Amino acid sequence: MSAAAEPALAERLARAIALGGPIPVSQFMAAANAHYYATRDPLGAGGDFTTAPEISQMFGELIGAWAADLWDRAGRPAVAWVELGPGRGTLTADALRVMARAGLTPPVHLVETSPTLRQAQAGRVAHATWHDTLATLPEDVPLIVVANEFFDALPIRQLVRAAGGWHERLVACQDTLFLPIAGASIPETIIPPTLRAAAPGSIIETSPASVAIMADLSARLVAQGGAALVIDYGYDGPAIGDTLQAVRGHAYANPFAEPGEVDLTAHVDMATLGLVATASGARLSGTIGQGAFLRALGIDQRAAALGPRVAADRARLVEEMGELFRVIAVSHPHWPQPAGFA
Repeated sequence: MSAAAEPALAERLARAIALGGPIPVSQFMAAANAHYYATRDPLGAGGDFTTAPEISQMFGELIGAWAADLWDRAGRPAVAWVELGPGRGTLTADALRVMARAGLTPPVHLVETSPTLRQAQAGRVAHATWHDTLATLPEDVPLIVVANEFFDALPIRQLVRAAGGWHERLVACQDTLFLPIAGASIPETIIPPTLRAAAPGSIIETSPASVAIMADLSARLVAQGGAALVIDYGYDGPAIGDTLQAVRGHAYANPFAEPGEVDLTAHVDMATLGLVATASGARLSGTIGQGAFLRALGIDQRAAALGPRVAADRARLVEEMGELFRVIAVSHPHWPQPAGFA
């Protein structure tokens, strides 16, 4: 990316704020992440962060085994493999290798809008079909869907408690400096009753974009069959807390500085996603910590087979990320119970 491109997004946002007033956090986050992911490969040692599939082949292999087991117990139907936000394609490539050994060689569909990442994915996953949204995914076969660190990058609304009530949190701009402020008041009735009396300064986060995608995905699974596996750092909400964060060069950064040049994420409310799924008629499994999930799938045995060289990777996936990252599965009510959940 050229140096001239860096101020372009900031200038556009500053102009929009100057003309129309402060914008919601969700609008700021959506614009920043759209630019960020469209203009770079952010993964790996030379990027800004590393995801579980890039840490070790074991992660994608175990998910491939999870999918093959579910498919086998479902009667080996024709299915399509879908990954939402597939990064470099590493997880899908590792999963396909294991699935093929079990006789599962599904067509691959990747939901990805970044041209840069699509190019990286094409080098790892031959004959994939790319989609900008879920809308164009196949409708005539069951879907096996994986969303690893996908929902955390979707835009969130932030609601902040002031002395006189609750307000939408907005982003203002002063001399190209972006900063959060309290906007217009909002009806208390939209705040969960248990959180309405929170102390001034408290923040609640919601993600309408995540809810919409989970509703669409769950409805598809109920209509078509299949299952979706969601893995992300998250919590069972609703809850008080400001989880909006930025990462650059594997270190935390100011989320309101340099929009489009840092990765913006927020913790995922797994409980709300689960409620959306069950409201659609889907079966919910979880939540469970990533560490317990991977152990149930056999990561200890796989690590032993690979030898001492993967010990640090196994510890990172199971222990360091084991509780912060949460796992749920959403499936057709008549499909078998997915593995990994007690």
